[in-house]
Amino acid sequence: MKSFALPPLALLANLSLASLLTAPAQEKPAEKPAAAATAKPEAQPSADDLEAAFVKTLANVLFKGQWCLIDKGALGEAKPEQYEIVGVMKTGGDRWVINARIEYGKINLVAPVPVQVKWAGDTPIIIVNKFTLPGAGTYSARVMIFENTYSGTWTAGDHGGLLHGLIAKKP
Repeated sequence: MKSFALPPLALLANLSLASLLTAPAQEKPAEKPAAAATAKPEAQPSADDLEAAFVKTLANVLFKGQWCLIDKGALGEAKPEQYEIVGVMKTGGDRWVINARIEYGKINLVAPVPVQVKWAGDTPIIIVNKFTLPGAGTYSARVMIFENTYSGTWTAGDHGGLLHGLIAKKP
């Protein structure tokens, strides 16, 4: 068997490491639990509270933002958009009606748009399924509302895109 010698510095490092690994563990004074660990969890709002906030958020507001097409897997140029929401009303279960002013060409009317609202925790997701606007097409969308902002995706038959923006109370 061949023997070899470690350089003095390496030998010292190995001995120091070995003594650390075999030394008995020293007791540490008990640590106090962090304040966050002992704090009570924040009370979650009730479904009624969430729905009331949703109604308030969508009363007499403008959605002002941008939309873009998705074309062959690429995002198109962002274009400005604006929607006027007169109000929202629950009709039962997860079914709601959003009264939206629709301006398209010569059309200018407040239309009841039937939607579903699903909740991701405290965040409402508006689901539009195959809503037909005569002369303009049939639309589906998923739009999240969070802290006076909106963000979502939409389709209209053979095309679709993304949208996002701010929710502002009408003057």
